[in-house]
Amino acid sequence: MKLEQVIEETKVLSANDRALLAHCLISSLETQHDEGVDAAWSALAEQRIDELEAGNVQAVSWDEIKNQLKRSP
Repeated sequence: MKLEQVIEETKVLSANDRALLAHCLISSLETQHDEGVDAAWSALAEQRIDELEAGNVQAVSWDEIKNQLKRSP
């Protein structure tokens, strides 16, 4: 499966599932396991989900992020 296809597939996931996926991917990069980091990522993910659900912040699409990156120097 190509990376682009994986990214497209994740777009149908709920915010909670995408946050969990992001956490798992980042955790897989770590060579040493630190419970404090896991707890911090989990708390941050929950905070961001709460902010989205409360309407305090607005989600940005992956396409919008890619376009912003392309325009960056």
